[in-house]
Amino acid sequence: MRSRRDLLRSAVLGGGAGVVAATALGSLGPEAAFATAAPDLEPGAPDPDFAEGRIRSIKENTLLVLGSNMVFHTIRVVDGTSLWKLGPVGFDQAKPGDGLYARGVRMPDGMLAAESVWLNIVNIKGHIKNITGQTLHLDHNGHEVLCHVVPGKSVAVHSESPPTADLSMLKVSQHVQILGAWRPDTNEVDIATVFSPH
Repeated sequence: MRSRRDLLRSAVLGGGAGVVAATALGSLGPEAAFATAAPDLEPGAPDPDFAEGRIRSIKENTLLVLGSNMVFHTIRVVDGTSLWKLGPVGFDQAKPGDGLYARGVRMPDGMLAAESVWLNIVNIKGHIKNITGQTLHLDHNGHEVLCHVVPGKSVAVHSESPPTADLSMLKVSQHVQILGAWRPDTNEVDIATVFSPH
């Protein structure tokens, strides 16, 4: 049986014919974003199948991304690519200015055929300074981050309990970890999941 990587490679080389949908390939959730590192890397060596940065432009199904190291990446999104932006989304949700992490298969021409793309994903820890309406004011290493509850999207995971849309158990001074989507060029985050130890 062909692997997901073989399917992605053939999708790019074959122009997209016969591509399998992401769900059939077993798309990755955001919690697994970096768990599938390349197996044969030297310690400290860059992963050739990983890219990060901010989207500079979008043309058809290709993203031009400027990495934090000022290196440009060309990333191709195909039918088998899973995209996340506060939840699974379509390619039309990718916008210039979005930050991203992408993992996939590096093609001979240097382009990355993406298996998974995470748009504006953040994973931050801190303590709650204040709760106002649908906003948590989080102290993250001395910086305030405004974390917005998104109706129908945001959930809390308390200790070992299953996820719940009821965030009323969160309290001021509580330490939490927030997985969410950054609002580019702000100190604001839309909450996907709040993890609290108790």
